[in-house]
Amino acid sequence: MSYYKTINPATDETLFEMPAASDEDIAEAVKRAHTASESWRHTAVQERVGVLNRVAELYRERKDELARIISQEMGKPVSQALGEVGLVADIYEYYATEGPGFMADELLSVKGGGEAVVRSAPIGALLGIMPWNYPYYQVARFAAPNLMLGNTILLKHARQCPQSALAMEQIFQDAGLLDGGYVNIFATNEQIAEVIADPRVQGVSLTGSERAGAAVAEVAGRNLKKYVLELGGSDPFIVLDGDDLDVTVKAAVAGRMSNAGQACTASKRFFIVEDLYDDFVEKFTARMARIKPGDPLQPETRFGPMSSQAAADELIEQVKDAVSKGATLHLGGKRVDGPGAFVEPTVLTDVKPGMRAYVEELFGPVAVIYKVADAEEAIELANSSPYGLGGAVFSTDVEKAKAVADRLDTGMVFINSTPDSQADLPFGGVKRSGVGRELARFGMDEFVNKKLIRTPLQ
Repeated sequence: MSYYKTINPATDETLFEMPAASDEDIAEAVKRAHTASESWRHTAVQERVGVLNRVAELYRERKDELARIISQEMGKPVSQALGEVGLVADIYEYYATEGPGFMADELLSVKGGGEAVVRSAPIGALLGIMPWNYPYYQVARFAAPNLMLGNTILLKHARQCPQSALAMEQIFQDAGLLDGGYVNIFATNEQIAEVIADPRVQGVSLTGSERAGAAVAEVAGRNLKKYVLELGGSDPFIVLDGDDLDVTVKAAVAGRMSNAGQACTASKRFFIVEDLYDDFVEKFTARMARIKPGDPLQPETRFGPMSSQAAADELIEQVKDAVSKGATLHLGGKRVDGPGAFVEPTVLTDVKPGMRAYVEELFGPVAVIYKVADAEEAIELANSSPYGLGGAVFSTDVEKAKAVADRLDTGMVFINSTPDSQADLPFGGVKRSGVGRELARFGMDEFVNKKLIRTPLQ
């Protein structure tokens, strides 16, 4: 039985299969990564820079093939897949450029004279557990800063992403990374628990579900390992006022529907002040209704299938639960006729406590819109979520928007724009959205030994 399998979510066709690795394979992978870490940590910084720059070049050179792979693996429209590949190249290039500066010694001012220096040192082999929704980008956020630091990587990808997993490993090999510097492992969940516990593995980073995050944190904590978790969100999109509601609605729909709504930082809950609410719902629903699904391999397609039939089924059940308990369905709520895991763009209002859609992350093309009296109510409802990843605040008064942003219990807030990812912006959340930060200089501050070297006054 194949444990890793590519089933094209647009056609339901099985394209690629790989068995899970044997226990012996996993043991050898851990040994390779650990052995490599002893060499890579002492490799000259400029040599690491050269490898990361070459990785960036290879992503750009192979962009069409890489985009096709993930389009077939998880249904991302190839136009968006090309954007993901470009962002990934930017991330590797960013750390090649800025990484040496982030690792520079920090001279402390201390009493008693002498010298005190904090030096950034690698800690060894790390494990990454990555999801299917951004197959290359999620890996780059973890791998780029840590390879720059001198750590090495074991990478367990999602079960539906074996082809992109192999493609990434090949890029590192072709870029000249030493053997064992980046090792893909087709591991089972049981094997992963053993890898985390292995004393040669110094930390673990997971992007995925709350359930997976809790399981990883439990094993890591029991074995005193550092971990970073990015567990998704239910990001608020707050509209306080606006001179041009059409512009705001356009941003709202784009923020909800990119990657078929399968993004942790997608805008999922829309809080609209009451004097704009009716117009917003009407315009938002009309714009959502114009979005039509298509073959993700076609360059004109902007809305593809969900990642799997199981994911589509789960989303439909969440919508049905809300409607059965009194929510108003303005649009969608059904599967699209024909093959593939396509779900109609969907708009819900009147969602209340007791409904799954009120507390759960809706990981797909479903938007929930709430009417609020003012900014205070918007903040209260936004913060009532167990998640705290990102958010957006729209207002013609930027200072008012900033004041609201300051009170949101999230790791990121964007003013008059939807959440976006850039190599030089930190990424991460609070509450059940996880712990730790990735990207920017903060991405190099997680799996690092901030070593103090103290030389007293002679």
